[in-house]
Amino acid sequence: MLPRWRRPPRPGGPDGFLAFPESPILALTMRIVFVHQNFPGQYVHLAPTLARQGHEVRALMLEPTARDLPGVAGTRYQVTRGSTPNVHPWAAEFETKILRGEGCARAAWAMRQQGFVPDLVCAHPGWGEALFLRDIWPEARQLHFVEWYYGWDGHDVTFDPEFPPKGIEARLRVRTKNTHLLHALMTMDAGVSPTAWQRSTVPALFRDRVHAIHDGVDTALIRPDAQAVFTCTKPDGTPLRLTRADPVISFINRNFEPNRGYHVFMRTLPEILRRSPRAQVVLVGGDGVSYGAKTADGRSWRDTILDEVRPQLDEAMLARIHFVGRLPHPVLMKLYQVTRAHVYLTYPFVLSWSMLEAMSAGALVIGSRTARVEEVIEHGRNGLLVDFFDRQALADAVVDAVEAPAERFDALRSTARETVVSRYDLRRVCLPQQLALVERVARGAG
Repeated sequence: MLPRWRRPPRPGGPDGFLAFPESPILALTMRIVFVHQNFPGQYVHLAPTLARQGHEVRALMLEPTARDLPGVAGTRYQVTRGSTPNVHPWAAEFETKILRGEGCARAAWAMRQQGFVPDLVCAHPGWGEALFLRDIWPEARQLHFVEWYYGWDGHDVTFDPEFPPKGIEARLRVRTKNTHLLHALMTMDAGVSPTAWQRSTVPALFRDRVHAIHDGVDTALIRPDAQAVFTCTKPDGTPLRLTRADPVISFINRNFEPNRGYHVFMRTLPEILRRSPRAQVVLVGGDGVSYGAKTADGRSWRDTILDEVRPQLDEAMLARIHFVGRLPHPVLMKLYQVTRAHVYLTYPFVLSWSMLEAMSAGALVIGSRTARVEEVIEHGRNGLLVDFFDRQALADAVVDAVEAPAERFDALRSTARETVVSRYDLRRVCLPQQLALVERVARGAG
């Protein structure tokens, strides 16, 4: 059980807040609140673990939690108004962060009025929710999930020449996108980034307070299974069943869009399907936009790029392309276990859980040679890397993986799993590091 530094209240604090003496008194438990618009998010393992250790754990969220976490009491905050019409476009995004920060602060104030004052606030500041929490709970220490800091050269904004930033306005807008993140960096006592490369995007002034610890992969659950069967029902009602005997190619995005290489993969598919006449392609994801811009006409990127390549695909090829929507995690694991080639393309941006999970399941990942992917995959040792824009190299790698005898890549698959087990295992590596950091921050030690 982690120790808690709890300061006994004394009356007379300013503005209705409690005042605290200088000398802390050590107690046995902590009060912890997790703040995330779509809780649990990255806290899906950490929050219930702390609750099991006997700490009082709460969560502040915008959306109702998708799953009930044992021992974690949830509180929703509300955004009571929309953005101001005709506000300066560079300020519009910051206004949305203020609105969320205001809603979160009012919910936190209500919690305080009811007697809940946390010892530690664990917050994802990316949506502005953490903006005012220091004002509500000044005595609480703050540990932030530092997922990303926007930049220009070497970042996602300028990576793809097909979608260049438009004019000087784009560059200036990037600076304003960091406004609420700078507030968070100044306010937090410490931060945690899931990868060393994501940590490197943080300004040097704050970087020493940010620790690189991944969210963790449950490698005991996500593991190879030669007998796995992937089954699902496609959105049109058609059933799909695939096994390790089928030459499966998998591609997973939260939403299909250029930032995650959807356009490159789809433009490569006609050649892949011509050269691999039995290949079955399973695409998992939604039709919205998670990162980057929408299409000019408002259609989904999925349909826009599919319509572009459709003239190169005959009916038999189209029948081997399966858009299955979003899948429950247990079903997704079966796909990891049966795939011959898992294609993971991305701009220089945050690392997706899907890549590490696929590796943990023993999949052969063919990834883009971009900064944070190279942090995990070494070409020819635990996966294959191709240039993001080199469609010929991608086609060659995928066809080779699908058409060659499966045992040819057994060593890469095995080493891929070993990489995740040794560096990203939830129970033995990441969660213990997270818990140790929580204790240090709560005690004021780091």
